[in-house]
Amino acid sequence: MFGLPLNTLLIFVVTTPLVGRLIEYARLAKHRDKVCGLYALLGLFVSAYFLYDLYQVVALRSVVVITFLQGYGPPLGACFEIDMLSVFMASLIIGLGVTACLYSIRYMEHDTGLVLYYVLLQGLVAGMVGVVFAGDFFTLFVFWELMCLASYCLVAYRKERWAPVEAGFKFLVMSSFGNVTVLFAMSLLYGMTGTLNLAFLASSLKNATSSVWILLAMLMVVIGFGVEAALVPLHFWLPDAHPEAPSPVSALLSGVVIKTGGYALLRILFLVFPSVQMSWQLILAIAAVVTMTVGNLMALLQEDLKRLLAYSSVAQMGYVIFGLTTLYGVTASLFHVMNHAIMKGLLFFCAGCYVHMTGTRDINELSGVWKRMPVTTVAFTIGAFSIAGIPPFNGFLSELMLVTAGIKAGTQPAQSYMSIFAAIMILNVLVSVAYYLRLVQTFVLKKESSKVEKAREAPFSMLVPISLLAFLCILIGIYPYPFLSFAESAANAVLQASSYISAITG
Repeated sequence: MFGLPLNTLLIFVVTTPLVGRLIEYARLAKHRDKVCGLYALLGLFVSAYFLYDLYQVVALRSVVVITFLQGYGPPLGACFEIDMLSVFMASLIIGLGVTACLYSIRYMEHDTGLVLYYVLLQGLVAGMVGVVFAGDFFTLFVFWELMCLASYCLVAYRKERWAPVEAGFKFLVMSSFGNVTVLFAMSLLYGMTGTLNLAFLASSLKNATSSVWILLAMLMVVIGFGVEAALVPLHFWLPDAHPEAPSPVSALLSGVVIKTGGYALLRILFLVFPSVQMSWQLILAIAAVVTMTVGNLMALLQEDLKRLLAYSSVAQMGYVIFGLTTLYGVTASLFHVMNHAIMKGLLFFCAGCYVHMTGTRDINELSGVWKRMPVTTVAFTIGAFSIAGIPPFNGFLSELMLVTAGIKAGTQPAQSYMSIFAAIMILNVLVSVAYYLRLVQTFVLKKESSKVEKAREAPFSMLVPISLLAFLCILIGIYPYPFLSFAESAANAVLQASSYISAITG
């Protein structure tokens, strides 16, 4: 019905509780949580296998359309429309989901209700995959709500403490505001065109004059999806949600959930609103510069490790959105989306190891942790250098490409302001270098604190995903071509949307 990658995820979401109950009936309740974790991991691997098959089909045909009900397709019927951008985003989502699930098996072993945890984790991944596959606004919104619902529950998962509940509730309120705003934009677009299918919307509004209703719908889309993308001043949920969520959930929130908001902005603004392109470019460019600046300055002030990483994610989304507004930087933005998913996933996994083994997130209390947890700290250092844009790691190339795109866009009379914004981004990168070097100095060079004296290295199953992501930071940095080519194919699917439109409209 939904295609094999998503069907697999949904089947495993439904059957994970059944597996847990069967384990209990077999009087093996003490192994239930681990078996459910491994079962969820199997589902993600199977989904990844089917996604690779789908990638091969999309590479040949450019676009794959899946209608849900026979004889009831676009422009009114719901559907999936999958192009290379969809496959690119789904690869990041499922890939990071695999590492988060593997990491969770040991990290979450002292928590209760883990059958529900793995259901929510798979539901979160399924929701995001559904969003990037959606070919119409209605389908996108349904899977968007699935993603959001799983996110709220996972942020507040450790409900025995007040802080996660408060963070989850704040996320719920902010995200609900964004979702209602998107719903309002959908109603305006349907009223103007009589359809919610993205291809038909693009065809109907391609040559539309800039009217107050189109501008209002565009603004509602930017605000609604900007909440999930953590654009300032719509970011207030994120600095609380990331620290209070379990670390594998934090990795997913930062690595791919906020990128799903960026995906929605990219897909809809480029496809549906070309007639007001100059307007949304300027709005998003200003929002991107403010977002990166606020995120980096706030990260500079933090003493809580996970809260620092959360504000860093705000800044990184500023970089991504900045690239989208230059038009020359769409490939760079998508390449940075890939790099940031890897880098920030790595950093949150390392932070989780520190919390798991020392019981603290305070940066000063983690001083000298290198001696007790050398593998984790080496991986953290690789991730920190990568995200700070230090060569030869992967973040350097994508950040350099984003700055270059901004400078190039600044040579155009209509976007002369981009040169100034590119200079501001360079200053922001330097600020990020400062606070990440501070972390490395504290963890490696300073004297051991009392909190880390009895710490030991993290379990092997937690080190495996960390080592994999650290390896990718190095590999992409020194051999970026296949990864950059994948990002370029995804960017071309956005910039050359004729195939996407004609696959539905003919």
